[in-house]
Amino acid sequence: MRNSRQQTPRRDCPHGTSPQAAQPNQYSLGKILLIWVSVTAPMALLSGWAAPFLIPRIDLNPGLIYWWLMIVGMMWQTVVAFLVLRSEDQRWTIGALKQRLWLQTPRQPSGTPNRALYGWVILGILFVALTSDLLGERIDAPFQALFPSLTLPDYANIKNLAAPEFHGQWGILGIALVSCLFNYILGEALLFHCVLLPKMEGVFGRWAWLANGTLFGLYHVHLIGALPSIILSNLAYSWPAQRYRSNWLAVLIHGFEGVVLLAIVLWVILGSGSTI
Repeated sequence: MRNSRQQTPRRDCPHGTSPQAAQPNQYSLGKILLIWVSVTAPMALLSGWAAPFLIPRIDLNPGLIYWWLMIVGMMWQTVVAFLVLRSEDQRWTIGALKQRLWLQTPRQPSGTPNRALYGWVILGILFVALTSDLLGERIDAPFQALFPSLTLPDYANIKNLAAPEFHGQWGILGIALVSCLFNYILGEALLFHCVLLPKMEGVFGRWAWLANGTLFGLYHVHLIGALPSIILSNLAYSWPAQRYRSNWLAVLIHGFEGVVLLAIVLWVILGSGSTI
């Protein structure tokens, strides 16, 4: 006899490895792209127009002016993230935010929390070091050869701030701390990893990590000559975050750059070296 009870439709996991269903109210492709444009366009204006306009007119190291403009762009991402969450009628309790933003202990495919999965942080850091630092120039070389006009000015390279003139300048450390806050916690990390990634599965399914890493890479118009290596290294953030339903993995892997940055800044301030 046929069961007359209505069966509940089965929802396959979008990323194909975990039984956990996607979050409700997934974003449309249009909304995803709109959010991306809302933070990418300001970075393009700040790096391509504001920096060349202000640098000849302000008596300050060009690299510092450029750095502050990039920080302003990342601050704007925090505002966008807040507005997006407000538009969702998001509950602002700690528990609700942790669930919405995937700020939780990594989950096994069965859905069981497992702290041992934080081990992916080490592998992610090694992958970023390989694709960005060790092989970055080789990966970017064909792209730069194809589009030589995309080469960034010297002031856009933060390594050029490692100069003797900054020995003893502790204010640089303050700039670095603000930069890290909005780069690895509030700005980029909050918007791209925590707000966008959990809501991209409705469009991209199990490949949301790839779409997220690509969009995050393409957002770096202020580092346009290095887009290939940036996109590749970004996958180390988004893949484990989606696979194990934890953006702490993305935040920790991405944030390791901040630890290196602060170490280099201290090295320069203390006068331990004049080059990076």
